[in-house]
Amino acid sequence: MQLRVRALESILTEKGYVDPLALDAIVEAFEHQIGPHIGARIVARAWIDPDFKKRLLRDADEEVRSLGVAARATHLQVLENTERLHNMVVCTLCSCYPWEVLGLPPAWYKSFAYRSRAVVDPRGVLAEFGVALGGNIEIRVWDSTAEVRYLVLPMRPAGTQAWSEQDLAALVTRDSMIGTGLARQPSEMA
Repeated sequence: MQLRVRALESILTEKGYVDPLALDAIVEAFEHQIGPHIGARIVARAWIDPDFKKRLLRDADEEVRSLGVAARATHLQVLENTERLHNMVVCTLCSCYPWEVLGLPPAWYKSFAYRSRAVVDPRGVLAEFGVALGGNIEIRVWDSTAEVRYLVLPMRPAGTQAWSEQDLAALVTRDSMIGTGLARQPSEMA
């Protein structure tokens, strides 16, 4: 894959279609300023700081900006998973996605199968992702729009009370912030 990318970059640069400095800036942004590591940092902060969590749930835009995350043209709303409620995000019309905090959307997120089935059979879709929830847990499906994007705040795994924010962030996956996965368990980090 790396060879393909380099070859494509070389051809596009040689033909004058791509400015190498602009390409470097885009790569830099996706490596450091955009992506699921940003969302994971937000989730980990919410797990260790109850005041931040309260403010994040009330006004995610303001709290995310306070962390220095790039400004968005859309409103971000954070949805908290609990022992009785599991949130899942979909965009039924297209692929609206909070790329600033989650990076590029996975191919399945944009697929018609996911977009249609997530609304009709969320429990079945979650099972296909390996998430089996008890029948007593309510599942809410949130439909992103061009104006509002969602970030799921997954439940904090047990046994992580003494963990640092950085260690907690390593437990957070992109899928757990979409609601199609759960945060990793500490035993998975060994």
